[in-house]
Amino acid sequence: MPMIDALIPEHALTPEAETRLLKELTDILIRAEGYDPSNTNAQRVSVLHLHRPAAVFVGGEPSKSPRYRIIPSAPEGQYTDESRANLVKEITEAVARAENTPYQEIAPRVWIFPTEIPDGQWGANGIINRLPDIHAMLVGEAERHVGAERLARRRREKAGITLAAALDATQQD
Repeated sequence: MPMIDALIPEHALTPEAETRLLKELTDILIRAEGYDPSNTNAQRVSVLHLHRPAAVFVGGEPSKSPRYRIIPSAPEGQYTDESRANLVKEITEAVARAENTPYQEIAPRVWIFPTEIPDGQWGANGIINRLPDIHAMLVGEAERHVGAERLARRRREKAGITLAAALDATQQD
């Protein structure tokens, strides 16, 4: 159930380029979550909210060039370090194509914040949707276990980070 908040200044792109970009962002996020963009269920539940900032300032001054802020959100467990890195790279490349600007020139103006929503806090259709439920809805009940495995993997990663920080803190005393 990909959700994207895209902050794109008015007139930063031609209408055609912006339309292509918004579709491409949706497909990129679906892939980052491990699904096929041609999956009609994934497309049906993928929502992009386009926001138009009234102004963008850099260092207290109006920005001379368009700045883009993309916030892809996914249920906890859908991203890996690799998928987050690919997501940032692919989104930056997509914005470069849309603006027809070289990657290295546009990269400093494209900010991407891949966000995971903790399991049990993704609400839609009037209910809480947990990752195994979402996964089963997207690819079939027989694959529900994959959603549970993804969530368990992510929680092990978080536990490892917490444990490493705790051990580091005890060694500094």
